[in-house]
Amino acid sequence: MSDFLMPKLGADMSAGTLVAWHKKPGDKVRRGDIMAEVDTDKGVIDIEAFSDGIVESLLVDPGTSVPVGMPLARLSAETGPSPPTPTSPSVPATPIAKLTPVPRASVPSAATASPVDLSRLRISPSARQRARELGVDPRTVQGMGRGGAITREDIEQAAASRTTVTESTTSPAMPSSVKPAETVDRNLRMRQAIAAAMSRANREIPHYYLSTTIDMKAALDWLAKQNEQRSVTDRLLYGVLLLKATAVALHVVPELNAFWQDDRLVVQSSIHLGVAVAMRSGGLIAPALHDADRKSLSDLMREFRDLVARVRAGGLRSSELSDPTITVTSLGEQGAEAVYGVIYPPQVALVGFGKVVERPCLADRNLVDRPVVTATLAGDHRATDGHRGSIFLAAVDRLLQEPEKL
Repeated sequence: MSDFLMPKLGADMSAGTLVAWHKKPGDKVRRGDIMAEVDTDKGVIDIEAFSDGIVESLLVDPGTSVPVGMPLARLSAETGPSPPTPTSPSVPATPIAKLTPVPRASVPSAATASPVDLSRLRISPSARQRARELGVDPRTVQGMGRGGAITREDIEQAAASRTTVTESTTSPAMPSSVKPAETVDRNLRMRQAIAAAMSRANREIPHYYLSTTIDMKAALDWLAKQNEQRSVTDRLLYGVLLLKATAVALHVVPELNAFWQDDRLVVQSSIHLGVAVAMRSGGLIAPALHDADRKSLSDLMREFRDLVARVRAGGLRSSELSDPTITVTSLGEQGAEAVYGVIYPPQVALVGFGKVVERPCLADRNLVDRPVVTATLAGDHRATDGHRGSIFLAAVDRLLQEPEKL
């Protein structure tokens, strides 16, 4: 017998709201199966099962706010007898009265009178629920998720467009950027969560910063030759070279791939890069690229594209938010030449890359233009110091001079 708990999806999370169950009593589950959808400050996240078993009972109803660590469901061992599927809602072991139901928007009467048939649409349970709340017919919405699936964001954007059109005809003075109150509130909550986490990091972590300039000519020349032999959809971006070099360099200085927990350094055996991705609606999230040091560049590129697409479509899994062991951020596309980030606890380091720029360099006693990138490291002085950080940045530089070995 084991409990399926509300996971902690980041240092800034204290509670989440259960949106929908993907399993019911009597279902068999395997580790990694999607059990439920949970709404957090970072968006709606798919929560995975942490162990194999059979769902014995669901302890929390959708729409309930649940603190981190509280049981959501109960699993029994698969070898035991499967519990019968109840014909009525199960009585939760944890009193629901102690939990706070999330207030729901009233559903327009038109939507109530004419329920939408979604049997042939690819739409997540949370998006279906949001459509009912906002009175949006999903059949009129173009899905932007994986395989054309309709997401909560698609529903909210459709509602925003409808609201904008309606208000522009009745109130010409109303600005055209009107959004549903809940969408605005979500963005505010995300900014507040980011601010809380970064305030804690600045308060608790004694940061030190290092930077180095890396010659990217060898890497970019090799990348150009590689992409000549690839299809357009299979081409590599130079950013994937930076990610792979970072992951491999952590073998040289493994104490940067670690957590600071209970006043001690806990080095992690696996290298899961948290890649900072800007969300379309505002805010930032850094899900994990798992085992980045062991992936080929092609696999890493494919997984990176998929991760970015799911961040912006609202399809992340809980393991991708809870597993990062170090964060990598790059503002090169926005024109910043260097970025000095704030470490996300309990991690002990953050690696930053700026944009690639042309700089005059001395090569073979001649002054030439070379493409260079500024790499930075924010380190936790409780875990490492500038000497070890410098060794790490030198390893990243060395690896990028031999991209064919990545």
